[in-house]
Amino acid sequence: MKIVALAGGVGGAKLVDGLAQCLPPGDLTIIVNTADDFEHWGLNISPDLDTVCYTLAGLSNFETGWGRMNESWEVFENIIQLGGAGWFHIGDRDLATHLERTRRLKSGLQLSEITRDFCRTWGIQQTVLPMTDQYVATIVDTLELGEIPFQEYFVHQGCQPTVKGFRFEGTQTARPVPGALKAIIEADAVVFCPSNPWVSLDPILNIQGIRSALASKKVVAVSPIIGGQTIKGPAAKMFTELGIEPSSYAVAAHYSEILSGFVLDIQDGQWEEKIGSLGLKTMSINTIMKSRNDRQQLAQDVLHFIRERLIA
Repeated sequence: MKIVALAGGVGGAKLVDGLAQCLPPGDLTIIVNTADDFEHWGLNISPDLDTVCYTLAGLSNFETGWGRMNESWEVFENIIQLGGAGWFHIGDRDLATHLERTRRLKSGLQLSEITRDFCRTWGIQQTVLPMTDQYVATIVDTLELGEIPFQEYFVHQGCQPTVKGFRFEGTQTARPVPGALKAIIEADAVVFCPSNPWVSLDPILNIQGIRSALASKKVVAVSPIIGGQTIKGPAAKMFTELGIEPSSYAVAAHYSEILSGFVLDIQDGQWEEKIGSLGLKTMSINTIMKSRNDRQQLAQDVLHFIRERLIA
């Protein structure tokens, strides 16, 4: 069974790792949000792409979910000592990724080409695709600061400003990277990982051609909201500030015109009937991923749901 997973952030990376444990490498393609990408210290940083790749390669910091394991911070600490910007943490091992990516981009290579080479070096056999090779940026409209870039909101401001809305610069002209649409068309199903709907998956869905390619596919989403909260990240806060009660139902409704099925946590069973009223097939299971075994189990459950309920 060929699967395309749309992912961003730590939750997305965890489920991608679970899917990678369950599927032959050639049957899994991951399309990753790059609207979080930005320039820092003169370097091109791709946070979601790196989180997904480090996780698949077994190189990620298991405690934080982002960055590299066994990291050191000599460069970062010395930059701070010299008065440099210290709001975005970059470890020494992680720095090497950004330095080499920036060098290759300046030489004329595309982000998708660089990602393919990095994956080969790190032993990642699955296909990992940035959503586009063109510039796209998530802009967060806030009550206190007006429009600010996503990393300013997320890291520098610690998600504190009140969210009024979002805008995705560049999506009017950005195109999917080579192979992305083909992978969706050839997939048996598409999985929306438990990533932030507003700032991890909506940017991907706004790239030209992605939504139309999904129109004829079986698509299942895994809720990132459990018991009205998120395990990690500001998705629940964003829903609340936009006047929507944060819940698994709110996530399902956000995607309802695209989805065939929806996976919610067992704690949210009270929402299952209402989600079903959206015309979606549902499955209520444990979706909390505390270990790699949890990731694998969730992936197995999602794949079983797809086989038995969506494409049988």
